[in-house]
Amino acid sequence: MQSTAELVLDARCGVGESPLWSVAEQALYWVDIPAGRLHRWDAQSGLSRHWQAPEMLACLARRGDGPGFVGGMESGLFTLTTPEAAALECHRLAEVAHAAPGMRFNDGRCDRQGRFWAGTMVMDMAARRAAGALYRFDARGLQPMLQGLLVPNGLGFSPDGRTLYLSDSHPASQAIWAFDYDPDDGVPQRQRLWVDMKTLPGRPDGAAVDEDGGYWICANDAGMVHRFTPQGRLDRSLPLPVAKPAMCAFGGAQLDTLYVTTIRPADLAPHEQPLAGAVFALRPGVRGLPEPAFAGPS
Repeated sequence: MQSTAELVLDARCGVGESPLWSVAEQALYWVDIPAGRLHRWDAQSGLSRHWQAPEMLACLARRGDGPGFVGGMESGLFTLTTPEAAALECHRLAEVAHAAPGMRFNDGRCDRQGRFWAGTMVMDMAARRAAGALYRFDARGLQPMLQGLLVPNGLGFSPDGRTLYLSDSHPASQAIWAFDYDPDDGVPQRQRLWVDMKTLPGRPDGAAVDEDGGYWICANDAGMVHRFTPQGRLDRSLPLPVAKPAMCAFGGAQLDTLYVTTIRPADLAPHEQPLAGAVFALRPGVRGLPEPAFAGPS
């Protein structure tokens, strides 16, 4: 196991989020939320490029019925296609009725059955307004499944698909919950506090699950990624050279590389954390699982 972070790309993302490894392309995709950009990095050539979205773009999943992605933006869920041109081709799948002004989608991913799950948040975190919700999108449409959240994050599913994990990144919460999850009907039940991050370094941000059921979560403000066992025990913490890791994803030819996107705060001085907003790679000594593709209506 190598715990030293390797620089993948100095992307200078304001909020680098939703890393997604393409097994077919051997390439990493991720978003820069405030810039509304979708990025791509090719592992073989090392070349990168990006596309521009018409709104802030927060989360991604591969489409299972064709090329491109499904993504959560400010006004709803969209299909996203990456043309040769610099602008994404976007078509709305579902409009969201936010509970308050100034909201957008945040963290999101598919369950093992291909349903897309994504949370919404009030962008002004200082308002401390619990207007966020966790949505499920499938053939039944876009439905709120859990409400009263501040900054929903850390979505993940156990390898057998029967446990759903969810965190709230807000300083007032800093909780990670586990739910029993019915893979047949896509309904989470029996919510319980799984980890109280107030007692640990960092706020819980985006996450990934390895093939052994370990839950890896970015510790925002602490500059590390924590791994918890399926029993909720802190197993290890891997450091990064920046303070604000945002989300992680397994990739590489053997799915044994943990890619981490990070945040570059707008008020950061040029000499402070010069690599903030970059993408890093860790070698955690475990393998991940291929990310499920979206199987819903398009």
